Amino acid sequence: MKRMIALGFEGSANKIGVGVVTLDGTILSNPRHTYITPPGHGFLPRETAHHHLQHVLPLIKSALESAQITPEEIDCICYTKGPGMGAPLQVSAVVVCILSQLWKKPIVAVNHCVAHIEMGRVVTGAEDPVVLYVSGGNTQVIAYSEGRYRIFGETIDIAVGNCLDRFARVLTLSNDTSPGYNIEQLAKKGTQFLDLPYAVKGMDVSFSGILSYIEATAVEKLKNNECTPADLCYSLQETLFAMLVEITERAMAHCDKKDVLIVGGVGCNERLQDMMRIMCSERGGRLFATDDRYA
Repeated sequence: MKRMIALGFEGSANKIGVGVVTLDGTILSNPRHTYITPPGHGFLPRETAHHHLQHVLPLIKSALESAQITPEEIDCICYTKGPGMGAPLQVSAVVVCILSQLWKKPIVAVNHCVAHIEMGRVVTGAEDPVVLYVSGGNTQVIAYSEGRYRIFGETIDIAVGNCLDRFARVLTLSNDTSPGYNIEQLAKKGTQFLDLPYAVKGMDVSFSGILSYIEATAVEKLKNNECTPADLCYSLQETLFAMLVEITERAMAHCDKKDVLIVGGVGCNERLQDMMRIMCSERGGRLFATDDRYA
């Protein structure tokens, strides 16, 4: 019996990736390339799209070679339709349209958020968890209920990843491999916890006020030697993640579920995983989390 094979493109933000996956969830290849900007700078849509355009064809060749398949063996071509940044998304969309015509393959448009969840379920084996989806552009608590994925809580302003990235710019931390990762490493050296605004509103969270507060106080506190950059990173992480654990636990109680699946780029953070694991174990549940290959 012939195995079904999909070639997938993800280009919604600063990473362009091409993957080959079989119908049963076996990942045959997963090459990608990240657009890294100088410290203190974010990535703009136009420059990010140029980066994706430069790297997408080599990634296609690499994906096919690593998977040891030919275009003839591909059954469909998938791509991230959204949500995401418009200009980067257009690059993979145009490439997919061209390949579909050249190779005579059908196109499957994929929802970015649902793909994160389904990828996490495939990789971890989680069956029916409450999902915490945390990335540079999204922060949502999601669960499958009554035949569809439903959002039980979310950010009402900026995403948690965006909050971390913007604070990394204040400290001019490197964007290699990512600003959030470098905040995580610096936070491990922090020893002093600073009180920051804690904004949980029912099932939702707000991060913009915390960011504004720590941006306003960081320079002054560092100038007066009241704390270190590591202390600021430590305090910010602990506060943001405590808020996420709280709304996730509330969703678990509401949906009567015991397990949690963390997906999205911020889900790679080991401290977030540790905090969530403690909460899950106290409720008799388990934590499932993806790593940096699939988050």
